[in-house]
Amino acid sequence: MNDLSSLLDALDQAQAGQQDVVIATVVKVEGSAYRRPGARMIIAQLGDSTGTVSGGCLESDVSKKAWWFTANGKPAIRTYSTGEDDDELEEAELSFGLGCNGTVHLLFERVQHQAADPDPAGLVVDVLRQIKVSGEGAALATVIGTPDERRVAIGERVAFSSSAGVRVQMRERWLARMIAEDLQAVLEGRRSATRTYECAGGGIEVLLEYIPAPRRLVVFGAGHDALPLVSMARLQGWHITLIDARPHFARAQRFPDADRVLTAPLEPLPELAAMVADAAVVVMTHSLTQDRHWLGQVLQCSPAYIGQLGPRTRTERLLDEMPTQDHDAAALSRLHYPVGLDLGGDTPDSVALSILSEINAVFNGRNGSMLKFREASIHAVDVKIEQQAGLQMIG
Repeated sequence: MNDLSSLLDALDQAQAGQQDVVIATVVKVEGSAYRRPGARMIIAQLGDSTGTVSGGCLESDVSKKAWWFTANGKPAIRTYSTGEDDDELEEAELSFGLGCNGTVHLLFERVQHQAADPDPAGLVVDVLRQIKVSGEGAALATVIGTPDERRVAIGERVAFSSSAGVRVQMRERWLARMIAEDLQAVLEGRRSATRTYECAGGGIEVLLEYIPAPRRLVVFGAGHDALPLVSMARLQGWHITLIDARPHFARAQRFPDADRVLTAPLEPLPELAAMVADAAVVVMTHSLTQDRHWLGQVLQCSPAYIGQLGPRTRTERLLDEMPTQDHDAAALSRLHYPVGLDLGGDTPDSVALSILSEINAVFNGRNGSMLKFREASIHAVDVKIEQQAGLQMIG
């Protein structure tokens, strides 16, 4: 969901210009695919697009046909095969003969800038906006397979977040209630899943999507080597805060890619706990005094990742010089020093790449090793929630 800002910008521009758009969303993947369920693309009326649903293989066809697929105003699912050319594909499938041996299912939805009836894609747009404003992730359920469109239609949705609660855009309330319970588990586990809910006419397949907020990076230190770190993090769509006690370093003009640049004295910062909660933190002031202060403060909070620049012995010295109460065991377990992956290189750019690579690996639950040595699938296998007994059936 690093495309969040660009997708919302495209939606805002369309609304300002009183133009409709089509949202294409990856809702299911079989085999190998570049993007996973939840990847989105906005297609404007003249064919301009924002976002990607593949590695560049499908985007041209998606842009050309998106308006045709949604000509009747209803959501539609189309299947793209990236395997070998296949003459036996069903009518709704398109083969690209790429040899990737994957199948990508896309949901196409028309977003009207002015509609008399509730827009089928209205809830997903609302959820994306809410995530951007609140900075909190959300869970979104989308019907992607149904035996009876008259009862439950493709594209019907339920959303759940801690700030907005449950929101329903679904006719069958029994199904919405069950989905809402599953969405709470998806939000807590921070992992998308699929589930088939059994009904009298067959199974209703639903994508239970976890949509994270943009990742947050807090950098302590506004030296020369922080510049590429901030710029590279911006390319990934992260929200970046930069803090330094030296006002001649911590200037917004030096860091135009940062969302916030603060000059803060070496004393407790009241907003620090909320600022670094669940965020990635990198301490790189090149000052023993500043590093000792900021690292000690951060270790009393709950960031998801802490990286300390400098040799191992230097960081261990900093830890030894801190009061014992600053050594929170949980925070220490998230402390990485020396910061970064072992990529080699000593320029500011290569150091920034090393640091961001490690942060990505930690957030994604990987160890940062070479993919050529990985025996498992590159992407995690989609979770399928097993059907539970005693579910209410559609009459």
